[in-house]
Amino acid sequence: MKVISRLVLVSVLALCAGSIIAAQVPQKDYLSSQEADKIRDAESTNDKIKLFLTFAEDRLTKFQYELDHPSQNRHQEMLNYLMNAYVGCVDDAADLMQLGVEKQENVRPAIDLMVSKAKDFLEVLHKISTDAKEIDVYKDNLDDAIEGTQDAMNDAEKAKRQVAPGPVRRKH
Repeated sequence: MKVISRLVLVSVLALCAGSIIAAQVPQKDYLSSQEADKIRDAESTNDKIKLFLTFAEDRLTKFQYELDHPSQNRHQEMLNYLMNAYVGCVDDAADLMQLGVEKQENVRPAIDLMVSKAKDFLEVLHKISTDAKEIDVYKDNLDDAIEGTQDAMNDAEKAKRQVAPGPVRRKH
C-alpha cells in the first residue's frame, strides 16, 4: 500500500512540476499578451505576417514619438526596447514568410505587403539615422534594425520569385 501511495505522490508532483514549467514558457518579450493572442488566433500565415508588420509599424511610430517627446524616466531603455521590438516583429514576419513559402502556402499578399512596408520602414529608419537625434543611445539597435529590414525586404523579393503566381481566370 505504501508503494502505491508513494507512486501516486510522485505522479502528482510530476504533474504539478509539468504545469509550472508550462506556465513559465515565455512569450515574445516585445509582444503584449493581447498581441500574442491575436497572432495565435490568426487563421492563416498571411494574417500572422500582416499582424507582425502592423506591430512593427506601431513600434516604429512609438519610437519616433519617444524621440520627440522624451519620457521623464527610462527614456534610453524605452528607445532601445522599441527599436528591438520593431526588429523582432520584422524578423518574425520574415521567418513566417519563409515558412509559408517552404510549405507552399499562398503567402503572396503578405510578401507584397512585406516589400512595400519594408521600403517605408527603411525610409523612416534612414531618416532617424540622418537626423541623429540622441543617436549614441540607440545607434547599435538602429543599425541592426536597418540591416534586419533590408534582409527582410531582400527575402521578400526572393520569395516573390519562388511563389507561384496566383491563379488567373480565363474567359471561355
